[in-house]
Amino acid sequence: MEPLDLAKFEWKTVLRPLTIDDFDELLALAERCFPGMEPWGRAQVESQLEVFPEGQFVVEIDGKLAASCSSLILEYDEGLEWHNWKAISDSGFIRNHKPQGDTLYGIEIMVDPKYRGMKLSRRLYDARKELCRRKNLKQIIIGGRIPGYHKYAETMSAREYIDNVLEKNVYDPVLTAQLSNGFVVRGLTANYLPSDTESCGYATHAIWTNLEHVPGAKRRFHHVIEPIRVCVVQYQLRTISSFDDFAKQCEFFLDTASDYKCDFVLFPELFTTQLLSCVDASRPGQAARQLAAFTPQYLDMFTEMAVKYNINVIGGSQFVIENDTLYNIAYLFRRDGSIGKQYKIHITPSERKWWGVNPGNAVEVFDTDCGRIAIQVCYDIEFPELTRIATQKGASIIFVPFNTDTRHGYLRVRYCAQARCIENHLYVAISGCTGNLPFVENSDIHYAQSGIFTPADAEFARDAIADECNPNVETLIVHDLDFEQLRRHREQGSVQNWNDRKRDLYKVVYVEDGKTFEV
Repeated sequence: MEPLDLAKFEWKTVLRPLTIDDFDELLALAERCFPGMEPWGRAQVESQLEVFPEGQFVVEIDGKLAASCSSLILEYDEGLEWHNWKAISDSGFIRNHKPQGDTLYGIEIMVDPKYRGMKLSRRLYDARKELCRRKNLKQIIIGGRIPGYHKYAETMSAREYIDNVLEKNVYDPVLTAQLSNGFVVRGLTANYLPSDTESCGYATHAIWTNLEHVPGAKRRFHHVIEPIRVCVVQYQLRTISSFDDFAKQCEFFLDTASDYKCDFVLFPELFTTQLLSCVDASRPGQAARQLAAFTPQYLDMFTEMAVKYNINVIGGSQFVIENDTLYNIAYLFRRDGSIGKQYKIHITPSERKWWGVNPGNAVEVFDTDCGRIAIQVCYDIEFPELTRIATQKGASIIFVPFNTDTRHGYLRVRYCAQARCIENHLYVAISGCTGNLPFVENSDIHYAQSGIFTPADAEFARDAIADECNPNVETLIVHDLDFEQLRRHREQGSVQNWNDRKRDLYKVVYVEDGKTFEV
């Protein structure tokens, strides 16, 4: 079997500025999103791009428009006609845009019905927030539709409907998304968009406040480093009857991590062995190859989920057959729909004996929207040279999916992970399996206490443990990590292991693509 072409599984998801070349697709998107409402004409879109191109965004999936948003800047004045969409947006031409203003006003957001539920609006709101921070604006104001109101208009007023959405008694596809993105409802506007029959003409007046705003300054003086939020899953293996059962269990954790607005979620090594409980029992070597047959479904599922839940997923690891050779591969599913992979480099004696796994031969470091990361599968973290190479290549965090049967095996992974933090001034997150899989040889019992570890110095947690799970229970942990703190620690820490290496006495030398490199 030839190596799988990962490009066939990728969702090329891009957040980018709107261009006039997008007009035809934008028009078609508006007709799908707002049937019966008059969409913007070309002249309005051209005017928006001429007046304020920075404020117009689209999300593109596999080359096609899936979502868009438009905005302008205004000087906040209580006397402005905030209740009048035509007046506040200049009928969509935004010629009233004030470059020196203090408020970003969102005049439209659209998500293709085909992609609703995939948190694309969060990407657009995040882009607006970053624009707001970059320009040192005080706030974002939106006049939000309430398209679910027409279903309740005969039984409750618009105010009562909004109260029910706020109290989670009712779901509104627009207002619920705005609330989850940090907006606060400050008012209700009647006749905001009379042609909006779904909202019965009503709209909310909602505000997001920029906490980094500096009064009197027209730009942000320094970039505040935002923490990177990491979720580690401690996954319980249990008997299942189908791939769908496996997918549902994974989606629960992804949904939860997304609710906490995590940037990364880490699953354990070979947690996919759970799938062996729903195939006919066979010898371990054959079972590993049966498990590899699920790889296309596994890739499809996690690629879609990474985009849907707007999170970078380290999908544990999975057996893969390439050119008739069995590998243990960890995949990175980025939230932009692209995929990376890391072969397990060091194979344990039991993996060779039971399954016939072969080693990889390269340390990969992956670019993500939160910085550079590396993945080391279980046994690999016990070889310090690999982390030296990853650090030299720019990784700030090592993700370690592991799978151990005894506490002794787990402790080898844990203590080596903590040592790598000290040696290289970086973070290490480890994720393992719990539970039992009767009749699945070499994967029948499990022990884990997953965690997130830091260097050992005054600015970090006193025991160098950022967070950890209770042992041997299914759970997850969520923690914020500061990459800027790592940089300062490497330069100014109590000890500076990376800088103080005696490279005249010893060094790490590795070969990649036929070339020799030193660390």
